Amino acid sequence: MRPLRDRRPGRGGGGERRSQAPAWSRVAMAVGLASPLALALVALTLGYYPISALDVTRSLASAVAPAAADGVPEVARLLVLEVRLPRVLAALLIGAALAVTGVVFQGIFTNPLVDSNLLGVTSGAGFGAAVALLLGLGVVWVQGAAFVFGLLAVTLAFLGSRLYRTAPMIVLTLMGILVGSLFGSLTSLLKYVADPLDALPAITFWLLGGLTGVGWRDVPALLALTGAGAAFFWLVRWRLNVLSLGDAEAAALGMHPQRMKFGLIVVATLMTAIAVSVGGVIGWVGLVVPHAARIVVGPDHRRLVPMSLAVGASFLLLIDTVSRTLLPSEVPLGVLTGLIGVPILVVLLRRNRTGW
Repeated sequence: MRPLRDRRPGRGGGGERRSQAPAWSRVAMAVGLASPLALALVALTLGYYPISALDVTRSLASAVAPAAADGVPEVARLLVLEVRLPRVLAALLIGAALAVTGVVFQGIFTNPLVDSNLLGVTSGAGFGAAVALLLGLGVVWVQGAAFVFGLLAVTLAFLGSRLYRTAPMIVLTLMGILVGSLFGSLTSLLKYVADPLDALPAITFWLLGGLTGVGWRDVPALLALTGAGAAFFWLVRWRLNVLSLGDAEAAALGMHPQRMKFGLIVVATLMTAIAVSVGGVIGWVGLVVPHAARIVVGPDHRRLVPMSLAVGASFLLLIDTVSRTLLPSEVPLGVLTGLIGVPILVVLLRRNRTGW
């Protein structure tokens, strides 16, 4: 018989070894966390005006030390700093926001087939942007209307769920679906009455998603909300683990599950609303990326949250780079994420068929 100390979790014991991720998983996580920076440098070199990696590095350094730009064509420097860099940052932030909110929604609803659009925020944002475009308002107003109506959609879903006291999360899900369908129908009505030569193409293109008009004006708010939300999810990562066990287990461990879920939904909604207001309707990121990250690092949110942030940022940046370099005219992001995300999700579900 083995001594009792050999069976107790501790230094060198079996309990600790079982709690650690496999070596390949730790390597994959390190690669995943480093991939956004590597892909960002590559993306800055690509385009219809190719720029060498050395010129990109010097252009970035010139933002701090102007003398570093010596020998770099002024066109290349302006293209990197004023056009490509804000777009790359926006793609990284939007991808990270959509991915981590997908992880959060899947965790609190214990459902592998939900994402950040579950409560209708994307449909509401699409309607708000369509109203602003129909009125001929500027970009700032379009983004503001998308943000406000995205929050309004989730608020309506929450208020509707308060009418029923039984199974609050199930009722909230149903209300989210109803509110999303309502705003989708209203958007279709606006497209029907819009001028087919002016407003209708603008509405249609915005609803397909894209980062064509993104500039430095869009980065601060996107960075603030995405950064604050990611930090919040990291701080409550162990609570996400508890919530994924179910409300009864969470309550038994001293947590108030409904209050915690409400706080998580509020933060996730703010992140999703700002992402949609800047990038338009971009689907599949919040559904595909969590499954990919979960296969690599497992369901523990201590590793799943940072991995999803990195993989989501890398995924959308890669899609955006393909979008602006594949064809002479830019392909909408929503089209590419659907074409690429569907087969990837099928493969991931097949790979992870034993559970999620």
